[in-house]
Amino acid sequence: MDHSADAQRTDLMTITRFVLNEQSKHPESRGDFSILLSHIVLGCKFVCSAVNKAGLAKLIGLAGETNVQGEEQKKLDVLSNDVFIKALISSGRTCILVSEEDEEATFVEPSKRGKYCVVFDPLDGSSNIDCGVSIGTIFGIYLIKEDHEPTVEDVLQPGKNMLAAGYCMYGSSCTLVLSTGSGVNGFTLDPSLGEFILTHPDIKIPKKGKIYSVNEGNAKNWDGPTTMYVENCKYPKDGSSPKSLRYIGSMVADVHRTLLYGGIFLYPADKKSPNGKLRVLYEVFPMSFLMEQAGGQAFTGNQRALDLVPKKLHERSPIFLGSYEDVEEIKALYSADEK
Repeated sequence: MDHSADAQRTDLMTITRFVLNEQSKHPESRGDFSILLSHIVLGCKFVCSAVNKAGLAKLIGLAGETNVQGEEQKKLDVLSNDVFIKALISSGRTCILVSEEDEEATFVEPSKRGKYCVVFDPLDGSSNIDCGVSIGTIFGIYLIKEDHEPTVEDVLQPGKNMLAAGYCMYGSSCTLVLSTGSGVNGFTLDPSLGEFILTHPDIKIPKKGKIYSVNEGNAKNWDGPTTMYVENCKYPKDGSSPKSLRYIGSMVADVHRTLLYGGIFLYPADKKSPNGKLRVLYEVFPMSFLMEQAGGQAFTGNQRALDLVPKKLHERSPIFLGSYEDVEEIKALYSADEK
């Protein structure tokens, strides 16, 4: 056995070590935030394992079917939701949970209550499981004032108030991308250790990209600025090369590629979905937070995405996010359209 190589492997920046290092920069901190993050990481590992087994375990079956033991089988998105709700409550650090799967917010009982609110989509893109396309979990964390009984209003804050945001992508590898408000870092799960290892330190999105990502099947219902922008991507008027189109249809995978390679991801409003399709609290805000932390931008068609103040838990919004200069172009088209 190569013991020296094994010794080398223990000097790794795991996500736990990384979070504790960050915590040590705040001498006043009690470790609550680190504990909450470790529970989110545990949820991600669990869901990753369930996703990898989905085809074999027939977890894909409809919720409500029963297996041979007479246990009710759960679809992966329902299972993932249960996993995160349990992991977050058992951390003892949360007071309100908002999930894409649940109509109402979950209020944690007083004995297990903490000061954080977590908004999350437990399994984004789950309609893609059957064909092996990457799917993921998206989350955002808010701090709640502890001087009153928590209410839904505590969650309806603009995205710029988020303390942290991230996503975990279950694909060819399991990757967790996280920002706690000072840059963006990417971790990859090492299955042999069961640990997330820092593989993408301090991710910065390129200033300008060569890729645009949008569902062009909706083109006939788009507004003027979006139509014009996509037209410019394909037929640039300045003599530059056209952009490449890449669209997976799983937000986590499309945003992950945009973050690493640059370019723009857009899900505009259209005649069919006048408010856009993606949900503000647990899709638009976390991804916009990560984009800005990585040096990119996020725009709704009329304002900075993180300035939006949601009025409902499952509110939707159009979104244009990605490389700084690419988003500048779409902003210019919208402001010219207003004039």
